[in-house]
Amino acid sequence: MNIIRNLSIGIALLFFANAFSQEKLVDSLQIELKNSKDDIQTATVLNQLASAYQDFNPALLKEYAQKALVVSRKIDFALAEGTALLNLGNAGIISGNYAEALQHFQDAQIVFERELQGQPSNELELKNGLARAYGSMGIVFSEQNSYAKALQNHLKAVALYQETNQELKVAQVCNNIGVVYQSQNQDFKALDYFLKCFKIQEKNKLSYSGITATNIGKVYFKQANYQEALKYYQLAQKRFETFPDARGEGELQTNLGRYHQQQNNKAEAVLSFERALFEFQKIDDKFGSTDAYYYLGEFYLAQKEYQPALVNIQKALANAKELALLESIQNSELTLSTIYEQLGQTAASLEHLKLYGIAKDSLQKQEDVRQIVQAEMNFEFDKKQALLQKEQDKKEIVFEEERKRHQMQIFFSILFVILVFGIVFLIYNRMQLKKTLTLQKELAEYEQKALHLQMNPHFVFNCLGSISSFIVQNGTDSAIKYLAKFSKLMRLTLEYSKEALIPIDKEIESLQNYLELEQLRFNQVFDFTITKSAAIEDDLALPPLLLQPFVENAIIHGLIPKQEKGTIAISFELEGENLLCTIIDNGVGLEASQKLKEQSVSIHKSMALDITKKRLEMMESATQKKSFVTIDEVVDENGVVKGTKVVLHLPVQYL
Repeated sequence: MNIIRNLSIGIALLFFANAFSQEKLVDSLQIELKNSKDDIQTATVLNQLASAYQDFNPALLKEYAQKALVVSRKIDFALAEGTALLNLGNAGIISGNYAEALQHFQDAQIVFERELQGQPSNELELKNGLARAYGSMGIVFSEQNSYAKALQNHLKAVALYQETNQELKVAQVCNNIGVVYQSQNQDFKALDYFLKCFKIQEKNKLSYSGITATNIGKVYFKQANYQEALKYYQLAQKRFETFPDARGEGELQTNLGRYHQQQNNKAEAVLSFERALFEFQKIDDKFGSTDAYYYLGEFYLAQKEYQPALVNIQKALANAKELALLESIQNSELTLSTIYEQLGQTAASLEHLKLYGIAKDSLQKQEDVRQIVQAEMNFEFDKKQALLQKEQDKKEIVFEEERKRHQMQIFFSILFVILVFGIVFLIYNRMQLKKTLTLQKELAEYEQKALHLQMNPHFVFNCLGSISSFIVQNGTDSAIKYLAKFSKLMRLTLEYSKEALIPIDKEIESLQNYLELEQLRFNQVFDFTITKSAAIEDDLALPPLLLQPFVENAIIHGLIPKQEKGTIAISFELEGENLLCTIIDNGVGLEASQKLKEQSVSIHKSMALDITKKRLEMMESATQKKSFVTIDEVVDENGVVKGTKVVLHLPVQYL
């Protein structure tokens, strides 16, 4: 009995309007329709007229909505078409034709979504229309007890209204979500949404906040939190004193009667039920009167006052029969059977017990029919949604392909510019060999910028020099190949330099690219291997480009002076809470390399190792764990130097 009542309150909020001003509005719109200058204005005014008739003349609501639909489709006016479909759906709800209503709301959804894909100028209005479509579908599914689909659509509506800053609409939909949760006996979730709705209503001083306050009180009452229930009932009473609403006041007094009955305040309970009946009878609301009579009869029955109980339950039954409320008929017949049993009228008790069984069977049949209709609606809805999703997926695939194609065009354009720039730079560099000091100064400035990005300026300088050598020695084809690999490594380097830590696989990828570049540069004079322990997890991380300076030193100062085929072995292993990064080469060794450096003349001093040591110090300070590097010569059993071994001891860190 309460579920139907709750859903009706939700719909009332959706369709709320000031009825006393509607007739005046209709007259004004009729004049505007006669003076309409074009089809756009005609379609708009027809929709406004349909909405104006919504509260007191459903037939005219449907008539004007159909006219608006015809005109809007003729001129391809999507906003008016979607609005007309929404109005037709509202007409379907009012007439009880939920399948037809759902079809119209779903068609409106399609219209709004299709129009929004083109980035229109009236995007805000279209999004609000789409939100109305979702909210209206939520109402239909609520009426058909399809609560999962109701919530799905209501939540979509809330998201859109929040996006367009429609606070009052958010409040309306939150109320409807609360009603759905209440119908599912999920009282805590219902309460959460009712409170959200009430907060917005109070902030905007809305006249119908009393209805929401009553709903909140009902939830607290059901949870046996009687103090909070009374608090919100009293808030509702104050709102109805400011904004009179007979139906809302009647609903409040019915619930106050139940509250006083629970608190054993007998006189107050009777007074509240009678006030409820007075309010409902003022507007001839037999639906509300049915509940009030029933609860008043149950109250008298609990007090063992059988005659007033009998009178009130009979009135509730009469109203229920007139309105064809099978659930109320069933409950009333059962209560009458109990009353006659207490009065000792066995025959009458049995008669009403039989009528209770008949009503129960009828209610079950009605529920079966409802479930069949619900299943048909769900099937059609799911079928249409699947088609919509399929179309959406196709559009997304096309969009993604276009995006990729655009990205490739940009990539190749940039690559072409880089190549042209590189070639021009190399030609310019050859023409400016006599300006060595100026070039050195410019390179130093670029090195400072590269250091800010955690790159190795020495490596960048060497690569640029190598490209220049390739132009002279190997021709432009090799230089372009080298430059392509160099640009790939630079992109990786720039990408990684933005992060304090990168996954270990990214560092390995960078080293792989760098070593391949150096192999090309030095005509494959060395081989290399990179291994990673199986115990190392994928999310283990380390600072970017930490090993590259040591690998570069191994190549330049260890392998190249050897004038023989060399090897470099890089490995990553775990040792307790430390990550060991080992670089082993079979070059000339540390001491011989140092002597060669002293004998050579260089105009460029590498700062890579100093920078790396500073980075290790910063890592140790940040992690409070030891971070250091050891460099040793590799010797055989006879003491002959076989190369150099560098080991970085790093704390284990994860992304």
